[in-house]
Amino acid sequence: MRVDGSCRVHGAGRWLRGVMDQAEIAAARPAPLARHALEDARARMQETGQWHPLQSMGRRWNMGCVALEITQRCNLDCTLCYLSDHSEAVKDIPLAEVFRRIDAIHAQYGPGTEVQVTGGDPTLRERSELVRIIRHIRARGMQPNLFTNGIRATRDLLAELAQAGLADVAFHVDTTQERKGTTNEASLNPLREAYIARARGLGLRIVFNTTVHDGNLAEIPEIAAFFARHADAVSLASFQLQAETGRGVAGGSAGLVSMPRVIGQLQRGLGARISFDTPLAGHADCNRHALTLVADGAVLDLYDDKRLLAEMLDATADLKFERMPPWQGAWRFLGRLARRPGLAPLLLPWAARKAWGFRGALWRTRGRAHRLAFFIHDFMDAGHLCRERIGACIFMVQTAEGPISMCLHNAKRDAFILQPLELPGVGWWDPLTGQGRVAPPPAVAAPALSPKTARGRRRIEIRHQARA
Repeated sequence: MRVDGSCRVHGAGRWLRGVMDQAEIAAARPAPLARHALEDARARMQETGQWHPLQSMGRRWNMGCVALEITQRCNLDCTLCYLSDHSEAVKDIPLAEVFRRIDAIHAQYGPGTEVQVTGGDPTLRERSELVRIIRHIRARGMQPNLFTNGIRATRDLLAELAQAGLADVAFHVDTTQERKGTTNEASLNPLREAYIARARGLGLRIVFNTTVHDGNLAEIPEIAAFFARHADAVSLASFQLQAETGRGVAGGSAGLVSMPRVIGQLQRGLGARISFDTPLAGHADCNRHALTLVADGAVLDLYDDKRLLAEMLDATADLKFERMPPWQGAWRFLGRLARRPGLAPLLLPWAARKAWGFRGALWRTRGRAHRLAFFIHDFMDAGHLCRERIGACIFMVQTAEGPISMCLHNAKRDAFILQPLELPGVGWWDPLTGQGRVAPPPAVAAPALSPKTARGRRRIEIRHQARA
């Protein structure tokens, strides 16, 4: 368990300091419908002491993203898996319920919301259903993102999903997956390149997720360098820190993995000092974001001037540059700059300084540079959930009852996935049998752990014992 300063008090409010106990976790329920999501996000940042001029939540965003789990099944057994021991025993929730949850996300957070279609691995769902899910999200004016380990994410499937409205594909690749024939992160680079080739040219934003753990922390510089070399295709590299949650057997970090160390390793691999503290999204102990330009191997930090960024965030809070074509974003920005002439004395010297420092790389590439963003998320151990960080959470999971913090959901996953669902026209749906019934079923008991009904902890432990 990682016990650092992450439960310290930043400000007064209803989110009290300290760690949630088991009774408090068990009693926690999803959030009620928010009538004014942006104002609600701002209030949560204020109550948890996270509101300041560089806070994008409550200004630009009312939520970071919402995970929509469409299956609990997976075709990998990761040593740091967030699923529960009983996930594999649960049937896929009916398509009508998936659509209902999509509509609930829209009602809660509105158009433009980032919806992570995830699981388990969502590509294990019936292909036609997956396409309909993506199309339904897009029809509601939200941004559908596919989160997958890539095994079944063929180019043909990605092309069909792109036509249906898919915005991003996020490939999760790292050594916790213990893929056959790989021994370290470098041996996974050919797979990463193959995944890039599958998605290139389809109009999808390509994202890579990497779990940082004690075993691969030393390899993070090479991973960062790999993404910089492929910045013409990869838009975002996201890193999740090791946490003791779910069915994984690796547990929490022995003390090696921390936010500052991961930042240091990324900077080492990029060969530049990159600012990971501005602008912030949510809680400073949970999330860090950096934005760079990459040209001919050189990396330029775009978030180093805090005063300028605060002014820019205030002036463009209603603009979502991340989803605009470059020409449209530049045009919108120039229009906003014309209405805020006070920005020019800050912006022009900064732009000139950046262009001069990057002149060599720009000359060699004839002015071509690629934007590459980095994100770090420090998930909490299931037994060490800080109330304040839960209160400022910007990553939600949509349940049958509503959205709930991802860390809190992972800590009590069985309470949600084993819950019988009342479906119109079906009656009560049993998650273990996939059958409907007229009368409410008795409380669903967790199935006995066996290779037939559950994957994960027992299976991984047996394999590790055999290796030992």
